[in-house]
Amino acid sequence: MNKKEIVPDYRLDMVGAPGPYPAAATLEAMPSLKPGDILEVVSNCPQSINNIPLDAKNHGYTMLDIQQDGPTIRYLIQR
Repeated sequence: MNKKEIVPDYRLDMVGAPGPYPAAATLEAMPSLKPGDILEVVSNCPQSINNIPLDAKNHGYTMLDIQQDGPTIRYLIQR
């Protein structure tokens, strides 16, 4: 599947949320998704580039894509 064709089932807008909040909110949201569902997380927290991919991997989720446009980072994570 082409990365541009990935359509998320849910979106979590964490723009403006500091520190650990984007990663914590992502981990809180993932269990409510059905297996195979895709969550899009949007953040402008610089720490999230380290935390979200690592947390997703450690919890058994699949990081499908990471896109950065200026300070905004978009993550696509599959449960």
